[in-house]
Amino acid sequence: MSNTQAAAAAAAVPEITATFKLLLIGDSNVGKSSILLRFTDDHFLPPEETSATIGVDFKVKYLEVDSQRYKLTIWDTAGQERFRTLTSSYYRGAQGVILVYDVSSRESFDNLDTWFEELKTYCSGEDVVKMVIGNKIDKESERQVSRKEGAEYARKHRTLFLECSAKTKIGVQQAMEELVNKIVETPGLWRKSSPSKGTVYVNDVPSGIAGGCAC
Repeated sequence: MSNTQAAAAAAAVPEITATFKLLLIGDSNVGKSSILLRFTDDHFLPPEETSATIGVDFKVKYLEVDSQRYKLTIWDTAGQERFRTLTSSYYRGAQGVILVYDVSSRESFDNLDTWFEELKTYCSGEDVVKMVIGNKIDKESERQVSRKEGAEYARKHRTLFLECSAKTKIGVQQAMEELVNKIVETPGLWRKSSPSKGTVYVNDVPSGIAGGCAC
């Protein structure tokens, strides 16, 4: 490719309007990592059974909303109790938080209260956009939490709500798009804090990252 062609290709890519930091939190084995990989990697095939993530995974995705290009830095915080002390730093600067439970696990749904308490403790921004997601709807025969119950819980906490299946991909893209759209509609969350061209500085990436890539 010539310099002229390269310059033309670069000019065709819309400038990044803002960078959004999104978090996935919830118990181990609810499918947070699979949701993250399903959204950022079109070729990802989730395993039959999800193993627990060790540490924190970090990935990048670009999304266009109303002809504006946004850079999403998405963090998958480990749900295991022994790692929970590591997560306080990951809440800092987040514009969106997704609380995930497994529709076939009553315990993971009941534990959302604990995650909301942690969110209140470490996430100071009142305008941070929150979404409750019920994952693994492909396991309908094993469902322990109804869609109605999940929706009522989200309404009680004034959050967005969606059910999805990381295994079949149903609802994953929609969930992320709805979350980002809501953040875009809340400019006070990002216009002052977001770098002008969506840069993620090295110092913004805490230690303990299990992996990171731009997808």
